[in-house]
Amino acid sequence: MQIDLSGKRAVITGSTGGIGYAIAKGLAAAGASVVVTGRSKERIDQALETLGRDVENANATGVAVDLSTADGCQKLIERVPEADILINNVGIFEAGDFFDTDDDTWQRFFDTNVMSAVRLSRHYARGMRERNWGRIQFISSESALNIPTEMVHYGMTKAALQSVSRGLAKVLTGTRVTVNAILPGPTRSESVNAMIEEQAREKDMSIEEAEARFIDENRPSSIIHRLADTDEVANLCVYVASEQASATTGAALRVEGGIVDTMA
Repeated sequence: MQIDLSGKRAVITGSTGGIGYAIAKGLAAAGASVVVTGRSKERIDQALETLGRDVENANATGVAVDLSTADGCQKLIERVPEADILINNVGIFEAGDFFDTDDDTWQRFFDTNVMSAVRLSRHYARGMRERNWGRIQFISSESALNIPTEMVHYGMTKAALQSVSRGLAKVLTGTRVTVNAILPGPTRSESVNAMIEEQAREKDMSIEEAEARFIDENRPSSIIHRLADTDEVANLCVYVASEQASATTGAALRVEGGIVDTMA
């Protein structure tokens, strides 16, 4: 299968590192022009420099913006009025006891993880519908189904993304615009790597031992029994963004290593 996204513009939110960067890299390698977003110009410049090394002749630009606010989303829309592919990846996560998680934290997670995707999809889906072609993806998580007790507030936002994704797919019934949710599991992003490294230091063990311990204690149902690489998640996203995935819509597509113990 040869995926060719030449002539398509892709906006990938939260893409200066981790899964978002891997998706931007994969889409650029398939020929798409990519728009990388992040909170700071420094991070944007670093990501574009790395992308230029990773992908020969990459067509990439960047927008430094805070997408947790309506103003930030509008700034991105003004800079990039149209897109053929929208990857709603930007998100935050942190552990917190349910009883100690205050209203402001719940609101911050909802604004960043959910409303950024709602606002951007509401805008870009209009143009996709008019052109009768488009791809929208919501990067959810296995935590939407396997709600972690230490991050109920996070799991809630990822479940909400699946609801928005399914509903928007139905809104766009009869068009050639597809909308899907992608459900990664624990993945070797910068933040997860930092967490594993911290645990390794605290327990005086190797990174490999700390990763194995994390899986044993936190995701024992994992079938691959390891963290996924960011490229493994991105590979699915690139396919779902392709012309070849034209009949895949309204779906929640898992790339979580078999953690969720259901076949549906």
